[in-house]
Amino acid sequence: MTNMKRCSFFYFLFLTFSFQLASGQNAKPEWQFAAVKNADNNIVIHIEATIPAGTILYSGTNSEEYPGTTVVFDSSIKKQIEIISVTEQGALKKKDAQLDNAMVAYFEKKFSADVIIRIKNELPVIKGNVSFMGFNGTEFTGPDLAEFYFKKQADGNYSGGKHILTEATGKDLLLSNIDLKNPVSDCGVKVIDEAHSSLFSIFLLGFLGGLFALITPCVFPMIPLTVSFFTKKEGDRSKGVGRAFLYGLFIFLIYLSLSIPFQVAGKVNPEIYNNISTNVYLNLFFFVIFVVFAISFFGYFEITLPSSLANKADSKRGKGILGIFFMALTLAIVSFSCTGPILGVLLAGTASQGPWPLTAGLAGFGLALGFPFALFALFPQWLSSLPRSGGWMTTVKVVLGFVELALALKFLSNADLVMHWGILKREIFFAIWILISLASFAYLMGWFSFKKEYVKAKIGIARKIIAFVFLAFALYLFPGVTNTKYANVSLVSGFPPPAFYSIYGGQKPLDDYFAALKLAKEKNRPVMIDFTGWSCVNCRKMEENVWPSEKVKEQMDKFILVSLYVDDKKNLPEEDQFIYKAKDGSSKKIITIGDKWATLQSENFNAVSQPWYVLISPDGKLLTPPVGYTPDKSQYAKWLACGYEAFLKSGK
Repeated sequence: MTNMKRCSFFYFLFLTFSFQLASGQNAKPEWQFAAVKNADNNIVIHIEATIPAGTILYSGTNSEEYPGTTVVFDSSIKKQIEIISVTEQGALKKKDAQLDNAMVAYFEKKFSADVIIRIKNELPVIKGNVSFMGFNGTEFTGPDLAEFYFKKQADGNYSGGKHILTEATGKDLLLSNIDLKNPVSDCGVKVIDEAHSSLFSIFLLGFLGGLFALITPCVFPMIPLTVSFFTKKEGDRSKGVGRAFLYGLFIFLIYLSLSIPFQVAGKVNPEIYNNISTNVYLNLFFFVIFVVFAISFFGYFEITLPSSLANKADSKRGKGILGIFFMALTLAIVSFSCTGPILGVLLAGTASQGPWPLTAGLAGFGLALGFPFALFALFPQWLSSLPRSGGWMTTVKVVLGFVELALALKFLSNADLVMHWGILKREIFFAIWILISLASFAYLMGWFSFKKEYVKAKIGIARKIIAFVFLAFALYLFPGVTNTKYANVSLVSGFPPPAFYSIYGGQKPLDDYFAALKLAKEKNRPVMIDFTGWSCVNCRKMEENVWPSEKVKEQMDKFILVSLYVDDKKNLPEEDQFIYKAKDGSSKKIITIGDKWATLQSENFNAVSQPWYVLISPDGKLLTPPVGYTPDKSQYAKWLACGYEAFLKSGK
């Protein structure tokens, strides 16, 4: 749609809103669907709509710059059908759009249409929707969707109509025997909650990221310039030190404030972080962005925020506290090309864990970035000990580019796992990481350089040492591409796909809770529920570092293990989809496998984080308090033993 047509469309909507005088607020058409075979053995989908009084429904015959009603078939069946014709019936009316002498067609009271399709191949289901727009006198409706769904019967005809999700209050997701406050036995074991202790670890990782950002070309040259500006201005050293401290504090607060939107979002929907971290399109977006960042770090172009932002912030600089704040804001903006990728890693790595881990990481990052300005203002003589800017900073950027490529692969892997594409199996993931590590080694040894790398650093001892670290890392990863007992590369557990997602094949754990419960009753064994996720780093750490431990494995063998993937984006069969009425009265669509297991976890165990482990008896009773991420093997084994003892005490 051209800009002129867009303007015409919005102007038309304004005129329609101004001149329509009718009743029927919030009223929308009621849709009915039917499918029959015609004489040519094609399928005729008959569509009818009852339009409320005072409401108009725009016709599909309108040109694309005006609102209309169209029939869209589901993408999964488009290749299997051919649309022969689409015919509208009803009392078609036209209204002068008062633009370009165009007339806009619409219906009142009744609308019907016949869509004739030819089925090319066997088609068990015909599904799609009617996308429609209208106006009811006070507000525009649409584009809204009315879904249709037909299932093939034994006689070859299709029956159905509206594909409506039915509301189910329980639908087996609310487990009646679960009592979180009164498990069979606590065995003296407290609920293990690593959330608070892990915040410090994430803070440290953010701090290290901030230190790394300090030595990038966007930030490092600013340290002596800014500190000198504060300490020499007006010849008052004490005031200069105070201003430098304030400058560092503002840098810290600016980065800390980036977590505020996530804090607000979490109060709206606690599951939003898991949805963010496992969203296919968002992961693919991060994959592309990180590749672009890497190419930028290799020197082919610069990524910066709009210069107008930096200029506007810089223009606000002046005397006083507000001026110092805008100096800090200017630094944050102009250094984005170096800090942006590091912040992206922090955001993507903590997105599924909730707002506080992100806040902790940003606090560490901001502290590391702001603290040196205050420190060097306090001890200005240390400035002389800083290395001079030069080719070594270019080397830092290029190495960070290789790291960005490696991290980009994680996001592609997340999308691949939740959608079951099978394009990035575990061994392929390791192979690409090995190639990136070897390329880093070759670059640091000076065996090749990038054309855009104008400033070349000397190949000194420090650079060679780092080069051999990359070579050692590549050699360490090599067993990951093999089908041997050494394939479990524990230092990077959580980044590659699970062990069973392999080109050599592998046995995936039982992944249906109700099937596991049935098996538990048959074998008279307790169930261990593993609420996990395809993109969950801590889940992989538990599976690859804790579960293989002999004392842990000995205890786990006593249970029926079921792994429920809360981020699985594969759709449930149509007949198994429904609307769940939660305990708090809210409603939620259960469409995907992940929807089902995430709801099972949140409704029964008041938890949305992964991993989350629950031990229950064959009759569905909670044996012990659930636990989360527990890297201590002895503690985890003790918890498992506690659960099995509770099972024995309960009389099996």
